[in-house]
Amino acid sequence: MDAVCGLLGLLTSSGTTEDAVSRVDSAMHCLRHRGPDEHGTWNDDDLIFGFNRLSIIDIEHSHQPLRWGPPENPTRYALTFNGEIYNYLELRDELARDHGAQFTTEGDSEAIVAAFHYWGADAVRRLRGMFAFAIWDTETKDLFLARDPFGIKPLFLATGAGGTAFGSEKKSLLELAELIGVGTELDPRATEHYTVLQYVPEPETLHADIRRLESGCHAWVRVGEAPKITRYFTPTFPVRPFAAGTEQARYREIAEALEDSVAKHMRADVTVGSFLSGGIDSTAIAALAMRHNPNLITFTTGFEREGYSEVDVAAESAAAIGARHIVKVVSPTEFANAIPEIIWYLDDPVADPALVPLYFVAKEARKHVKVVLSGEGADELFGGYTIYREPLSLKPFEYLPRGLRRAAGKLSERIPEGTRGKSLLNRGSMTLEERYYGNARSFNDTQLRAVLRDFRPEWTHQDVTAPIYAQSRDWDPVARMQHLDLFTWLRGDILVKADKMTMANSLELRVPFLDTEVFEVASRVPLEQKITTRRTKRAASAPHTTKYALRQALEGIVPPHVLHRAKLGFPVPLRHWLRGTELFDWAHQQIADSQTDHIFDKAAVAAMLNEHRDGGSDHSRRLWTVLCFMVWHGIFVEKRIVPQIQEPVYPVHV
Repeated sequence: MDAVCGLLGLLTSSGTTEDAVSRVDSAMHCLRHRGPDEHGTWNDDDLIFGFNRLSIIDIEHSHQPLRWGPPENPTRYALTFNGEIYNYLELRDELARDHGAQFTTEGDSEAIVAAFHYWGADAVRRLRGMFAFAIWDTETKDLFLARDPFGIKPLFLATGAGGTAFGSEKKSLLELAELIGVGTELDPRATEHYTVLQYVPEPETLHADIRRLESGCHAWVRVGEAPKITRYFTPTFPVRPFAAGTEQARYREIAEALEDSVAKHMRADVTVGSFLSGGIDSTAIAALAMRHNPNLITFTTGFEREGYSEVDVAAESAAAIGARHIVKVVSPTEFANAIPEIIWYLDDPVADPALVPLYFVAKEARKHVKVVLSGEGADELFGGYTIYREPLSLKPFEYLPRGLRRAAGKLSERIPEGTRGKSLLNRGSMTLEERYYGNARSFNDTQLRAVLRDFRPEWTHQDVTAPIYAQSRDWDPVARMQHLDLFTWLRGDILVKADKMTMANSLELRVPFLDTEVFEVASRVPLEQKITTRRTKRAASAPHTTKYALRQALEGIVPPHVLHRAKLGFPVPLRHWLRGTELFDWAHQQIADSQTDHIFDKAAVAAMLNEHRDGGSDHSRRLWTVLCFMVWHGIFVEKRIVPQIQEPVYPVHV
């Protein structure tokens, strides 16, 4: 697996690349952290590829861009590739056996190009892994771009009169904006979506002329034409039963799929470690990884404040599975000082404070390993979020006539804030589509109107969610929520912070739960095996259990103290810090210095900060959303904030 982790390309409209090669090469400095092992460019008359490589497998070969072709034209295709194809050995064997394909390296890049040559665009359906890649056909002058099914690896696009640019990070495309003739104006609708959701939903970015190729999509691009985008993968939760048999057979099928995925994710010519929180997901991945590497190193992070650290539980888990364990404790000063650098790496702001400890644990891990496994995706696939219980608690409202439900909503508006039952009445009065935005929501309309200068009530979360909900009308409500989160929260927040914070430290993160074979099994888990009221001997006190089938499948794999433990993740004491000396003064200064008066009512934001400090309300989530945007604006628009980005220097032994 070659793992080029920073790609940049330009398909010109002029028929010459002579004057653009140096510009692309210069823009590659924005991607240096993604691949410090090799750097270079390649071009012909129409196209330029730039690449920074993080070498994982076939380190001495598989250089990028890769040239490959059939015997009659062995250099027909050029490929640049970010990611890993975990079934590349099986694909190479099949391509050689059935088509006579010949390979000169031991990596996975040749498997991608050969599959594309023999199977066309359908090849992407056969790739099991995480990827964003570009293939240039020098005969037909077609450019083919593709991104993995779940959106683990990013790919940005911008098309103007001068051509189409594409790359792993938006900041590199901003440096080519003038060259290809696109603007750098902000997108006000994307700004409003960010303020509500805490992230910019795909395919938007905060820059109007730069978009993302969505997860599960590929695109054809020809000179002088806009990309033609096609969705090749849609995650669905159909009512498809498991094979006939007992529940235990179902649990074995889940466990076997996950074991196989972890085994393939362990393929590497460098050391592979694992992130480890106190929860079941990362613990399961680490425990299965130990079967392939008895010397596995696990990493966790936490804070000194009580109740905001899983360090002790993670250490207990590491001891139970026999892993060497390393802990990074993050101080409030480290947290605040790292924010500009972290937001520079993000490209667009993501107002999830958990990405800060993730950045620090990745930095610590990179001292020891080059690849880590992690547990992202388990909650979306197997029903792990506590919010998925909501349809059970709101079930009685479904039997009320629509008029009575609306009346309950009107009644809730007259009940004072903080009164028990107010939220239940309000949420029960709404349909699932109205009330569930996904796993993040910072501002409601009233709050948004108070702080956003150009509030547009016609721009709502339903711009994002309605097309997704339309695909799942006949599914049960939990499956619909899972499906929505796969298209919103997972790829907009979880996978962005996972990719950006690890790549910031030249560390590759692999997510075995987000595997198409694991998803196929997970998609057949019935509702009562996701969110259940069943009680077990180990969870006798739990009135509801999330991820029930997964927990049952992992008995004997995950230590008992973790198996039925409530989800916590990497919690951040943001609410406390914004009230105290740790972050209040910093936040106040950010508001005062920010040149975002045309976007936010800064006086209203400052008042919200003061009210939070005084304990009147908990505004931490909303404040953090605005503060992250202000820092982002200071970096990318005002140029007032200049993050201190260090050239990556890493030990060679990993």
